[in-house]
Formats: sequence, structure tokens, C-alpha cells
Amino acid sequence: MKLVKSEEKTQKDQIKVTDEEAEQSFKNIIRWIGENPSREGLLSTPKRLVKAFKEYFKGYKEDPKKILEKTFGDVHGYDDMVIQKNISLQSHCEHHMAPIIGVVHLAYIPKDRVVGLSKLARVVEVYSKRLQTQERLTMQIAKSLMESLDAKGVAVSIDATHQCMTMRGIKKEQATTVTNYYLGKFKEDLSYQSRYLRFISK
Repeated sequence: MKLVKSEEKTQKDQIKVTDEEAEQSFKNIIRWIGENPSREGLLSTPKRLVKAFKEYFKGYKEDPKKILEKTFGDVHGYDDMVIQKNISLQSHCEHHMAPIIGVVHLAYIPKDRVVGLSKLARVVEVYSKRLQTQERLTMQIAKSLMESLDAKGVAVSIDATHQCMTMRGIKKEQATTVTNYYLGKFKEDLSYQSRYLRFISK
């Protein structure tokens, strides 16, 4: 997977920035917008922002492959799709660092083994806690599941609101964006796509 390997290389090449340096950067931004970082209400804001950003972007420190390592073979030959709907999504767009809020639906068709259900949501969490585009996020989740689970097929759908276009710019508050990505049987056989879409639309 060239996309994932490229991201890993970029992360390794980055120069380490300390918490103190990040706090100073936030102080400068506070000054830039016209505020006083020494004001009582803002004294701890840079430190709080550093703590918040560690949470927003913790996905850079996590490996989805490790999350999906443990699988279960005692499924008595189950070979139909496993669907998980309405996984909450909170991410940030890489263009304006504005929130992306929505839901993820996904499905996979196992070969011989299945993975714990919570692990599916955790993979979504890892990739969403990075600077993202919705298109890339959809593909990353799908490709990660397909490769790590050696699945017969994977489908991923995201329906999300981008605050970079609801709070600024064109300001269309009701607009949502839907992306889909299919691999394996979901891509090759439209009957699988149809069943999947029918299930997630209920």
C-alpha cells in the first residue's frame, strides 16, 4: 500500500517539536488574531490547545495493522458480509484544519477468520485522528481492512459535514458529503453492493 508507506516515511522525516515550542506557536496565533495571551482567561489556553491537539491527531501514533492482528477462526464457516453502521466520525480537514463530523458505515466479507467488532471502529478512529480529506479517509479504512483481514471484499461509506464549508467560505450549513469505496466482491459483484447499501440505509 503505497499511500500508507508514504505517510509513514513522511512522519519519520519530521523534525520533533516539543510541547513548549507548540505552546509558543499557539501564543503567537493568539497575538495574531488580536488577543492578549497574557490575559487571565487565555493564560492556560496554549497548554490546553497542545493537550487537545494531541487528542485530535493521536492517529499518527497508532498503527491500524496492530489493531487488526488478532482475529478469530471459530466462526463455523461464516462467509457472508459483516456490517457495522453509524460509527461516529470526528476528523479535521487538511486544508483548513476545520472539523469533519459524520458517520462511517463499513462491511467486510471474511475468508476464514473474523475480527473483534470494536477493532473495526478503532481503525476508523486511527485514520480519522489525522489531517484528512474524506476521499482519502474512505480509501485508507477500506484498504487497511482488506489487506489486514485478507477479506474477500470490503465496503466503506462516509457521510459527513465539513465545517470548512459550513462555518466559512460558502457557508452552506446543510451540505453533507458522501463517499464510498469498494474492494473485492463489493466492487466485482453489484449484488453485494446493493445488499450493503440497502442494509446501511435502513
